[in-house]
Amino acid sequence: MRSVPGAGPGASSGAEASTINRVRRVLAIKPFRRLWGVTYLCSVADWLNILALTGLATKLTDNYFAQNFAFVGVVLTGLAPGLLFAPVGGLLADRFDRRKVMVVSDLLRCGFLLSIAFVSAPWWLLAGNFLVGSAASMWIPSKEAAVPNLLRRPDQVETANQLGMVMTYGLAVVTAAGANAILTGINTNFLHVPGEDTSLRIAKLVVVITALLYLASAILIATRIPELSLRNVHALPEQKVKQADEEKLGIGTMIADGFRFIRTTPLVRGLLVGAFGAFAAGGAVIGSAKPYSSSLGAGDSAFSLLVLAVFVGLAAGMAFAPKLSRRLPHDRLFGVSIIAAGLSLALVALSPHLSVSLITVVLVGFWAGTAFLTGVTIIGSRVEDAIRGRINAIYQLMMKLVLFGTTVTVPVLVGVLGTRTFNVWGGKVSVDGTRPIMFAGAVIALVAGLFAYRQMDDKRTEPILADLRNALRRTPRRVNGFLVAVEGTTAINTAIQAVNLADWMRGGTRPVVVAADPALDDQRLAALVSGASLTGARAQALAAAAVRADIVERHVQPALDAGSVVVMERFVDSPLAHLSAVAGLDSDELEGLADWATGRLRPDLTILLDAAPNGAPRDKTASMNDQWRVQHLLTEMAAADPDRYVVIDADGTDTEVAERIRTALRAVFVGRLAALAPTSEKPVTLPLETLTLETPEEPRVEAK
Repeated sequence: MRSVPGAGPGASSGAEASTINRVRRVLAIKPFRRLWGVTYLCSVADWLNILALTGLATKLTDNYFAQNFAFVGVVLTGLAPGLLFAPVGGLLADRFDRRKVMVVSDLLRCGFLLSIAFVSAPWWLLAGNFLVGSAASMWIPSKEAAVPNLLRRPDQVETANQLGMVMTYGLAVVTAAGANAILTGINTNFLHVPGEDTSLRIAKLVVVITALLYLASAILIATRIPELSLRNVHALPEQKVKQADEEKLGIGTMIADGFRFIRTTPLVRGLLVGAFGAFAAGGAVIGSAKPYSSSLGAGDSAFSLLVLAVFVGLAAGMAFAPKLSRRLPHDRLFGVSIIAAGLSLALVALSPHLSVSLITVVLVGFWAGTAFLTGVTIIGSRVEDAIRGRINAIYQLMMKLVLFGTTVTVPVLVGVLGTRTFNVWGGKVSVDGTRPIMFAGAVIALVAGLFAYRQMDDKRTEPILADLRNALRRTPRRVNGFLVAVEGTTAINTAIQAVNLADWMRGGTRPVVVAADPALDDQRLAALVSGASLTGARAQALAAAAVRADIVERHVQPALDAGSVVVMERFVDSPLAHLSAVAGLDSDELEGLADWATGRLRPDLTILLDAAPNGAPRDKTASMNDQWRVQHLLTEMAAADPDRYVVIDADGTDTEVAERIRTALRAVFVGRLAALAPTSEKPVTLPLETLTLETPEEPRVEAK
């Protein structure tokens, strides 16, 4: 069986299986699953609140101007509290029990909405909605700060945020719109009772139902999710803020400490500056969207198409962000996404036609969605629990302030600039004010993205353009070096093929290094286990991870940094499969341990030797069945990430298997990877007794 990365029907199904598995693992956590349900209730209530109060406002006044202002008034009074009280919500999230803060906020929202329904006065509708928004400003930072503490591992934060956004901006919107349409259509389609009083009562009923949704959320949080009160579940290695000290500080000191943390932490400083640039660019697009659509001369439908394109891009960006983060670390991906959004926005500003604008606007939305999800993930997984609420609040506050400010000022600037006519090559070209505004937003995003990229990652070895190409490439590659792993159930087979492969690839233009001698590594591991008297499976797994970390740090990474091709047998997959199948350890925990030991280093290409263990069919012996389980797990890994694997039929002689590997790799080493392919096709056949392995620092040692 042979397959080439990216080829064949298994590619899409493997990627889909990987995504489904990540979602299942997160939803298998009961406290998070319950919070996800509560998020659904509150999100439905939030969207229904806008629709319900808008409908009620139009029923409470006969003034035509006031009725037209109803929607804008409801939106502004709901948005304004976030601009004023978001930092206070962050302080409450860091100072007090987050579960209690959320319960009190939900009860306040329920009470204020019920008062709106019973008072039935236009002035109190706006005032009450302002108070509802104020309570929401207290609820959101506590919820966002608590999510990471409900998860088993920090790397699940991204998937959890993705699920939350799907619920908030997908299912909840559809549910709220559908429920509002059904409830408000009762009088028209079912009761057929004329008169304003009936429609007014129905509008109040919708408001009451919205209030009851918040009440249900408060009850569920108070009785079913006590884990929301947890703190520091995933403590970071270097804590700059101590929770015990926070409890003794006043509000003023906590605010000062929050800004001091931002000033002294490059990761967070770069995150907020990059977010400012991204939100400014987004505000420039929102504020100039209507006149920009008119400048394209495509009619009134152009505006709707552009709005649809933005949201399609946002959804796609949030969906593909986890896949991109496997190619780039989050701290790099955040800056790269903002830079890509700025470049896309510049193309929008220069676009001469609606068809070009739609494509470039989708790109802007895609990179904006990627940046937003990545930013929230960084806060959840890389910011200390003691200050996470304040950082979340500042992030949300900055988004609302910048979007609100740019949305208000951009139309004014567009009007001031007006339409200018220029002579270009003897012809007249008209440029309206939206083009320079969008171009200025693109420049701001580029500068902010570059700053964020520089601040958030101080251990770069690759230029930013290389990172950007790596994020876009179907099969990402390492710029400085290329890592090839040979995996399989039998150590003898992997040793033979690793050395054969290395000798064959030495015919290319890059130096080739066999990273380590498995026999020496086994001796080191045996000495470590026996010297420390380690008998438990988990303890031995930790010792194996320590040996693997030393190999990566001393041999693999320096060779990659020098630009070499590194061939290594049984890098991560085979040890993982063996420990999971034979020792019975949890595969998720082992994967996290391997990520830590290798610094999340993964091969650019993995060659999986697919053969029946020892060439024999499945039998009743325990050892043989263990080998079958190992092989089964290895094939599952290949199916889950087909872009990174070449599966080789390993039945036959060593020479036949080596020829199959070379045939498969010739199809892989094309285009930019052509330099890795050897220029000569001299056959290489090495019997086992002559096999030798080498490391960058140790002499050649005979394989065992």
